[in-house]
This record gives sequence, structure tokens and C-alpha cells, in this order.
Amino acid sequence: MIDNALDSSNSALAAIRAAMILENSKPGTMTQIEVVQGDITQLKVDAIVNAANTSLLGGGGVDGAIHRAAGRELLEECRKLNGCETGEAKITKGYNLPAKWVIHTVGPVWESGNHGEDELLASCYRQSLALAEEYKIETIAFPAISTGVYRFPIERASKIALSEVNKFLQSDRSIKQVIFVCFSQSTYDSYLQVMQEITQS
Repeated sequence: MIDNALDSSNSALAAIRAAMILENSKPGTMTQIEVVQGDITQLKVDAIVNAANTSLLGGGGVDGAIHRAAGRELLEECRKLNGCETGEAKITKGYNLPAKWVIHTVGPVWESGNHGEDELLASCYRQSLALAEEYKIETIAFPAISTGVYRFPIERASKIALSEVNKFLQSDRSIKQVIFVCFSQSTYDSYLQVMQEITQS
């Protein structure tokens, strides 16, 4: 029954997602990036990324949703990680989630744009993808890191996210699919706009 519900959820996501195929500079190498609007906790991928806080002990937004869906065992494992610095990432099991792994990364709080926020956000994506490669993860889903209560401007954040992922995948990597999961329509629209800009540039 649960599997059927999850399959239906993924089918619904598939119906609204926008697929972008980016051709790399290396001949014969292709990477795939997708944007969907939906619930990241329902995706059947190898790993989902959690927009965590520095304690890694749960919070609001996607962080709280992931902890609730994964169950108490996730919190117990996170307690052993001794937190996480902004711009860095750590990995745990997924427990009750459809995803096998959860990669926790701490995005920057937006202040004015003059406190290294761009580089810290870019590092979140690089560090998360590096962990995914280390753990032989082939499919990974990201939320829009730092764009909620951390107030990072969505257009700026989406450009950083797509740029960093695209650059990372231009090397020989084991990652086959990266999905950006947007909660709101405005975030979804922003990602689609940036995708169009990248493909047309």
C-alpha cells in the first residue's frame, strides 16, 4: 500500500517535472538535471539533501520534514556527528525515507551578500556532490538550500545551484541524475528560468 502511494507520488512529480539535458565538453558525455515541484521526502532516489542547521538535530522547513519522515533513528545518528559547519556536508542513512541516504548540508544565512554567502552556498553543493560520489550515489535530490528562513534570494541561489551542479557533472562522475525539488511555484519558476538561460548560453 505504501509502495503504491509512493509510486503515485513519483508519477505525479514526473508529470510536472522539466528535464534538462546538458551536453558536456567531453564528446559522448551527457548529464541530466531535472526540476520538480513536490515533496523531497517522497522521492525514490539514492540520496536526498537536507538543508540542515549547524546542530544537525532538526528544525523547520525541509529539515523538519526530513527528520519526521525518516524517524527517530535519523536524529540519533545525527547526534553522533557533532554538528556541521556552514558550507560543509555530512551523510547519514535514510531510515524510513524512500532514499537510502541523507546528505546534510548547512547553507548560509543571507545578510547582505557581502559576507561570503555565494561561496558558502556553492560549497554546499560541491561538498554534497563530493559525498555522493564517494558513496557511489547515482541519483540525488536537492532542495533550494538557504532560500527559506535563511532568506537567500531565490534567483541568485538557483543560479549558484545549477551552475555548481553542472560544473561538477562535467567530469567523469558516477552521478547520473540530479533533481532539484522546489516546494513553491515561485521557486520552481526561478529554476526553470535559470535552466533556460544556461541552455541558451
